[in-house]
Parts: sequence; structure tokens; C-alpha cells
Amino acid sequence: MYFLLNLTLTIYNKAILSTFHFSFPWTLTGIHTLCSGVGALTMAHLGYFTPAQLGERENMVMLMFSFLYTLNIAISNVSLNVVSVAFHQVVRAMTPVFTIAISIVFLSKRYSFMTYLSLLPLLLGVYMATVGDYSYTPIGFFLTVLGTVLAATKTVVTNRIQIGRLQLHPLDLLLRMSPLAFVQTVIFSWMKGELDEVVSFCKTDMSLKLVLALLVNGIIAFFLNYVSFTANKKTSALTMTVAGI
Repeated sequence: MYFLLNLTLTIYNKAILSTFHFSFPWTLTGIHTLCSGVGALTMAHLGYFTPAQLGERENMVMLMFSFLYTLNIAISNVSLNVVSVAFHQVVRAMTPVFTIAISIVFLSKRYSFMTYLSLLPLLLGVYMATVGDYSYTPIGFFLTVLGTVLAATKTVVTNRIQIGRLQLHPLDLLLRMSPLAFVQTVIFSWMKGELDEVVSFCKTDMSLKLVLALLVNGIIAFFLNYVSFTANKKTSALTMTVAGI
């Protein structure tokens, strides 16, 4: 389910940015975080989970994690705007490698030789499945690699938050992250001047078809985040990144 939603959202994001000419990656990220927050809040009101009571230190951890959460989504969307989907998928296939490196350096984890060996056919398989249009720009290459490192870091940190001392429910974590991330994306969008461009775009080019496309995009993002956090808690950071390939 995670793999399917991840691939669907990647292709959908590319379509929104290119086909619909909605070339506003920060705004698209804001829609993702807004829909994720609304979805998590709805689930809380329906009684699917009860938000935990956190202290000042835990809330500061949530704030710092929200920056990572925001950057991970935003950099991925920004890079998709300047590289092909095939190139994006090949580079993102390196996420398990970065996950292992981060786990070894910061968590002192160790992996068997067979674990390293098992990654080779996965990487080769992604290359063979996506061979074709590897178009990218220098900045696109840099942003795609940066997004891959951020994705690995976010996956490791998400796992630690959910199985560590906090023991947060996946939807509770999403409920706390999404509003903070939404505010951050709006601020970043305003600082880059993208917000003014979006207002102008809405006055001249916005259509009902695009509104519905953005809404469906946001709903997919909510379910992807929920499935991602849930699976991460029940498995491991490395398993999640391999599944994301």
C-alpha cells in the first residue's frame, strides 16, 4: 500500500506541476500538509485515537521535526518541477543507502553483509524499470539528491519518535506535524514570492478541474503520510525506505 501510494503521489505531483501548469511546489506542499492536518483532526473527532499530552520539551521536538517534515515534502516537489519522473525515481532509490549510513553514524546500528548485498538487485531493478528519459538540470540533480537524504533522515527520525519515549500514535504525530508544516510552507511561499504568483494564477487560470485535482492530490498525501507513519512504527526505517523504492 505504501509503495502504491508513494508512486501514485509522485506521478500525480508531476502531473499537477507540469500538465496543469501549476508550477508552485511550495503551495502544493502546503496543500499536502493542510489536507493531512484536516484528515488527522477528522480521525481524532471520530474517535480513532486520543491525542497525547506532551510537555514543553516534547513540543520542541515536534517543532524541530516539523521543519524536517516540511523540507522533505517541499524539496521533493521542487525537484520534480525540474527533473523527469524516471530520474527522480532512480535517485530516490538510493534512500536505503542513506538510511543505513545515518543509522550507523548516529544510532550505532550494524547491518549484515547480506543486507548490503540485497540492496544491489533493488537498485538495479529500479534502473532497468525506469530507463529512458533521464532529463535533469544541475540544480535539479542537487535538489533530488538533497531530497533523498532528507527522506532517509525523516524516516529514521519518524521511527525513533514513534517507538522511543514519546510512543505517539501515527495519526497523533501527523496531527501535530501538519499544522506546523502548513504554516512553514505558507511563510516560505511568501518569502519566495510564490504566494503572489499563486494569487495571480487563481484569478486567471484556476478551473474547477484543477481544484478537484488538487483536492484529490491532498487526500492521497494524507493517506500516504498515515500509511507511512503506521508502517514505519510497525517495521523499521530501512524497511520503509526499501518499500518506497
